[in-house]
Amino acid sequence: MVVETKVYQKNQTTIPTVYSKKYNVEPEDIVEWQENEDGKLYVTFRKKVTISEMIGAGKKSKNTNAVKLEEELYNND
Repeated sequence: MVVETKVYQKNQTTIPTVYSKKYNVEPEDIVEWQENEDGKLYVTFRKKVTISEMIGAGKKSKNTNAVKLEEELYNND
């Protein structure tokens, strides 16, 4: 299926409804443009990640002890 859109001033365009619905595109989502080695262009959509969503993303479920880790590192000779 081929869908056309017009490019406006400042290179702005509209995401066709068929794709915005299919991929659940909403305001603030990110459009990624990627070109492969053959010059073929791919467009993907991803949700914008907020700071509040990032907080705690790297937390470990298990507490670590830095002193114990250092002892294990240097005592394994």
